[in-house]
Amino acid sequence: MEKVLITGGAGFIGSHFIKYLLKKTSAWEITNVDKLTYAGNLKTLSEIASDSRYQFVQADIIDFQKMRKLTSGASLIVNFAAESHVDRSIEDASPFVKTNVEGTRVLLEVARINKVKKFVQVSTDEVYGSIKTGQFTESSTVKPSSPYSASKAAADMLVLAYVKTYGLPAVITRCSNNYGSYQFPEKLIPFFTTRVLKDEPLPLYGNGHNIRDWIYVLDHCEAIHAVMDEGEVGEVYNIGAECEKTNLEIVQLILKHFNKPPSLIKFVKDRLGHDERYAISNKKMQTQIGWTPRYSFDDKFPETLDWYAKHLNWWN
Repeated sequence: MEKVLITGGAGFIGSHFIKYLLKKTSAWEITNVDKLTYAGNLKTLSEIASDSRYQFVQADIIDFQKMRKLTSGASLIVNFAAESHVDRSIEDASPFVKTNVEGTRVLLEVARINKVKKFVQVSTDEVYGSIKTGQFTESSTVKPSSPYSASKAAADMLVLAYVKTYGLPAVITRCSNNYGSYQFPEKLIPFFTTRVLKDEPLPLYGNGHNIRDWIYVLDHCEAIHAVMDEGEVGEVYNIGAECEKTNLEIVQLILKHFNKPPSLIKFVKDRLGHDERYAISNKKMQTQIGWTPRYSFDDKFPETLDWYAKHLNWWN
């Protein structure tokens, strides 16, 4: 069996990815490293906790000696570990720089020392900033707007530098907004869903016209798996579903799904540096990797809303 080290695997996307991999193949042994911050929850992995191919280690990715030991013998590292909430980064950028930049540097260094076969850096479309028309491609200029996206962009630059300087076999994925079960309730869809279920006001930034591209979390997992297998060293791959919705549209769909009144919406002062629109092209993933999203928003969005309605104990 090949050893795969997954960092941040107790988070939303990382936990889905671990469960996806264990179902997909029996050839890998997975070690999940997570610091278990407020957004990490081992309950999301309870169904595979006893799987002999899986082990969990609570640790911080900035712990060089710990990461060096855990990386020894690993063929692959997939780095999901990150501070990721924009509002929190505006309040205090220091944890974002510490985890997203220094943590990535530590992982790159131990990957180099232990001669890991491939390093996958899971990044975000937010590093490109906002775009009025058209779509960002992998060759577009990186222009982050928030401390969060700046820290992710810095991490990406470190990855590319390690490829160039040391020949580290690394790739970068940049994905659009994810949705699905087990997402921490500070994120947009579960945030508004849980408030609607409690009949609480829905504070919506600005006029609600900010646009995001939404992708179902398992589409993202399949894309990362494809890049693990087929991605070329030093390349960046955009992972998007071309499913653009304004924040207001999302909130209106949630209200409609639960038959709640629009009067719950309360427009509030806009967030500092709020990007107007994210849009990325996934043509490179289609033509070079052979991946396309296969889950429909019309099917998976209401299914996601129903999951939160049925799992009040989890998010409460």
